[in-house]
Amino acid sequence: MYIISLTYKVPLEVVDQHLEDHIAYLNLHYELGNFHASGRKVPRTGGIILSKMTDKLQLATILEQDPFKIHDLADYKITEFIPSKTCEEWSFLKES
Repeated sequence: MYIISLTYKVPLEVVDQHLEDHIAYLNLHYELGNFHASGRKVPRTGGIILSKMTDKLQLATILEQDPFKIHDLADYKITEFIPSKTCEEWSFLKES
């Protein structure tokens, strides 16, 4: 599993100009099964995406298609995470 942390590099007014396209990008990758959770950081300095993809290179290629990345609005940090314990509702995240 990967935790992708986005940190905005531009004012929120610029981010908001591309938000609709970013949401469409997220929706596509939810449909394809690449992303499992996402949302804003608080305070709104960026966002987080959770992905259960197994190929980091393929994930990086997908992230290159994000409108926020295309327009250089955010920095991206990819952290590999191996969940060994979860609550019952999130047990699908555990890796064997």
